[in-house]
Amino acid sequence: MSANHSTPSVSYSFTMRLAYPNHVGTLARIVNTIGKEGGDIGAVDIVASDTKGMTRDITVRPRDAAHQEQIIARVRRLSGVKVINVSDRVLLLHLGGKIAIQNKVPLVTRDALSMAYTPGVARVCEAIAAQPSKAWQLTIKGNSVAVVSDGTAVLGLGDIGPEAAMPVMEGKAMLFKEFAGIDAYPICLRTKNALEIIATVKHLSVGFGGINLEDISAPRCFDIERELQAQLDIPVFHDDQHGTAVVVLAALLNALRLTRQKLERLRIVISGAGAAGMAVARILLRGGARDIVACDREGVLHEGRLPNLNESKAWLVRHTNPRNLRGRIQDALRDANVFIGVSGPGTLQAKHLRRMAPKSIVFALANPTPEIMPEEAARYAFIVATGRSDYPNQINNVLAFPGIFRGALNVRSTQITESMKQAAARAIAACIAPRELSAEYIVPSVFNRQVVQRVAAAVQRAALQAGVAGKRK
Repeated sequence: MSANHSTPSVSYSFTMRLAYPNHVGTLARIVNTIGKEGGDIGAVDIVASDTKGMTRDITVRPRDAAHQEQIIARVRRLSGVKVINVSDRVLLLHLGGKIAIQNKVPLVTRDALSMAYTPGVARVCEAIAAQPSKAWQLTIKGNSVAVVSDGTAVLGLGDIGPEAAMPVMEGKAMLFKEFAGIDAYPICLRTKNALEIIATVKHLSVGFGGINLEDISAPRCFDIERELQAQLDIPVFHDDQHGTAVVVLAALLNALRLTRQKLERLRIVISGAGAAGMAVARILLRGGARDIVACDREGVLHEGRLPNLNESKAWLVRHTNPRNLRGRIQDALRDANVFIGVSGPGTLQAKHLRRMAPKSIVFALANPTPEIMPEEAARYAFIVATGRSDYPNQINNVLAFPGIFRGALNVRSTQITESMKQAAARAIAACIAPRELSAEYIVPSVFNRQVVQRVAAAVQRAALQAGVAGKRK
């Protein structure tokens, strides 16, 4: 199956600056050419104009990078039309980075400076030295999260290094601030050594109320998270695992309301046995699922493969596949109710979904190109979800982590427990009223401001009940 996107995407949008004779019909010729090539035209702006010539900026959304080049090449071939410049709108948006630090206290007088810095700040230092817990009130600690990555598992790009991971970590910090009012800081480490990562994060944790691990490859991510949580008294949360799992559970709970099925009776197939696959299996099992089959590149994980599996995949074998199925993923799909893809593009073909049970549910979450394109999956599946924003039912971690950390910080939770994750998932699901549910609306919009509030409140209650809250609200 082709990995090309089937619809234009703003994530590849570009702007062409074109110069051409100021003749009636020339713009129509340009627009028609772009349309025939499958480009989606956005803004059309005049840059300069006189009786002889016209200069315009035309913004276009292509399917992907190759499609962009195809459109530009076709426009270049138009007689009388000159392509002066092409700007990638996504790269322009990232120029200089996407975040900045802003002072909360105006420094406009000598008195303000004396209180914010020397000599007044010394009294604040002494107060914290006498009682270190006051750092929660008197510094940024109580509203700060470190977003930490080593760049080894960035999006679907893999191990691309810490510098290349920075744009994603900045984006994560933006989401924390925009949706939960949390100050988050991107920290990319130039090491892949698990012990060095653990030591580094432990030492820099002083100024943070929580640690969000991001884009760290499996199976190292499991050890790093576990060890850091054991050594720190603030939450350590690997979002690629738990954020994905929380939103998957929320979406599945709402999907089951439509299909009138019970989680306990479902046959579930998970494609991908890395960090996200492990976490999805764990949260579904804790939620009541009994029949999960996990698959990796070699096919179904079963007892016969145990000698050759790492610790995390061995855990999956011990806790899933109760019928001891063997074979390829398409074999596991026979009579399955749910497919959850957290693997890579092109894993499935539409014909494989014909083997699933009636009213099947397909979550193809590989990003940016899913295991199967939604329009293909919809030929056989009753409900389809992806990780993309240009299709209905986007299963996006931003529905989970801002509210989870907001709730955890509000009560100074020392960790994020399984019960807190379950509470977050059910809060997300409850954001859609029964009368609003449909096959194309099983998860709320990421711009629904009620989501963070409801998730935070649910997480706070769960933290208090679990006994991990450092203060009572």
